[in-house]
Amino acid sequence: MIHKLFLLSFFLLAFITISNAQLITEEEDLEQVGEGVNLSSPYHTTLTFFYNLERDHFFPKRASRTLDKRGVEGNAEELVIKLQQIFEGKGIVVRTSEIPNDPNYVDSTDNAEKKFYFDRDKLPGIYLEKRGSQWRFSSFSVGQIDALHKETYPFGTDRLLNILPKIGNQEYLGLQLWQLVGIGILVLLTFLAHFLFTFLVDKGLIYLMRRLGYGYIGENYLLPIAKICSFYLIVILLSLLIRVLQLPVEIYAWIVPIIETLKPFLITVIFYKIVDVVAAYFAKLASKTESTLDDQLVPLIRKTLKAFVIIVGTLFILRDGLDLDIIPFLTGLSIGGLAIALAAQDTIKNFFGSVMIFIDKPFQVGDWITSGEIDGTVEEVGFRSSRVRTPRNSVMYVPNGKIADAVIDNHGLRQYRRYTTNLTLTYDTPPALIEEFVKGLREIVLVHPKTRKDFFTIYFNNLSSYSQDVLFTIFFEVPTLPDELQARHEILVQVVKLARALGVRFAFPTQTLHMESFPEKKGLEQTYPESQEFQARLNQFLAQELTKKEDNKED
Repeated sequence: MIHKLFLLSFFLLAFITISNAQLITEEEDLEQVGEGVNLSSPYHTTLTFFYNLERDHFFPKRASRTLDKRGVEGNAEELVIKLQQIFEGKGIVVRTSEIPNDPNYVDSTDNAEKKFYFDRDKLPGIYLEKRGSQWRFSSFSVGQIDALHKETYPFGTDRLLNILPKIGNQEYLGLQLWQLVGIGILVLLTFLAHFLFTFLVDKGLIYLMRRLGYGYIGENYLLPIAKICSFYLIVILLSLLIRVLQLPVEIYAWIVPIIETLKPFLITVIFYKIVDVVAAYFAKLASKTESTLDDQLVPLIRKTLKAFVIIVGTLFILRDGLDLDIIPFLTGLSIGGLAIALAAQDTIKNFFGSVMIFIDKPFQVGDWITSGEIDGTVEEVGFRSSRVRTPRNSVMYVPNGKIADAVIDNHGLRQYRRYTTNLTLTYDTPPALIEEFVKGLREIVLVHPKTRKDFFTIYFNNLSSYSQDVLFTIFFEVPTLPDELQARHEILVQVVKLARALGVRFAFPTQTLHMESFPEKKGLEQTYPESQEFQARLNQFLAQELTKKEDNKED
């Protein structure tokens, strides 16, 4: 135990000694730079550049000697100040402890040339290059300073760098007076911009949409998008003006990622809201079509577009906001996607099955379909499965891959719905009465508004063991099962009325014992009038029913 404590104490003492040695070395380097200019290594050149541009030690003339101005026009002192402003505006933190102190340093990633890059991603054109025995900012880098400065401070914001410092350089809370005043002005501009934009949207856009008759769309769809756009414009305003404040790089290095993350995040939210507008437009188009499958497709399109927006937005947030390289992520995602695809073959099959359903449209929501064990009314079609309501009022969830491969009998696409039955008449019904009864049935079908008039089958069809059968087959021109049942009800009520009017009796399975009748007693058999009476009764029935039909039409 004592031995371990001794070793630990030894390593701590060695670490403190090395740290103090590095601090002493850096202080000596600063003293050497303060006396002159040291360009012997990337480390000393960087130290010379930043040290001579500090607020308490501002010697731009010395710092300008770090520039290689061969072939480049312009004031060296102005260029060196602009270069420092570029570093601060880009939020690049330069740690001298990470800069090589080797006079013969070689960049292995750039053809083994004697160059040193500060940040290849943010400042790919700014690098130190060794010429002779000195390291300086290359002439190419110096030639890029003016363009990079305008890019860092666009729309004339670079002029504020010369105006704001004139307010005062007194320090409060670690910041100069002009920086504190600039922060206050920036906060005020932010609130004013948000207030102005909100006022224009609420009073201008909504008023205009109401005048055009689209007030609901403006309030429920465009107004949320406009508010997010106002936040996005505020973030853009902040990103432009906050660079002018020349905040300490350590602070600004934290602000830049936040602002760069907010930009793609807010754009993602804007497009996420726009999807609702697009979905509402598609829903309006779908409502004009007869197919109910289009109405079911709209929510699926909305969910798919929103998922796509979230995925793309996340990639941009990772790339622009968090400064991550998404290429390896996409590569890994493609490889992982292949593995997932192999493991989820059934899910992919069901997905493409749903696509085929929406393309071919073998049925739509509300149709009655049968296919093997599937029997019921379609209630919903999803990306993976469809929901079918069975006659037992239970719900079947059927994979779309199975539906796409199956033979489907779609009763909902029928133009006509057939109804067939046998009207059984007692054996004592005279032939003449049967003739008049059949004529009456045909007239009932011709008069009903929801029956097919050009094709039906009503004939005296069979002699069964206990009845004389009339085949009654008709077709209804109705869209749904409830409409069909209502039409059946109306037809059968008319059939019963016709039978009562003519005196027709319906047979049912019975056994009849016939006894010989005596002269003084009447038999049990039904007696019927002459055939002329049957025809008169039929004409009277049809006249009464037709009169009712005409009265209903007039009402």
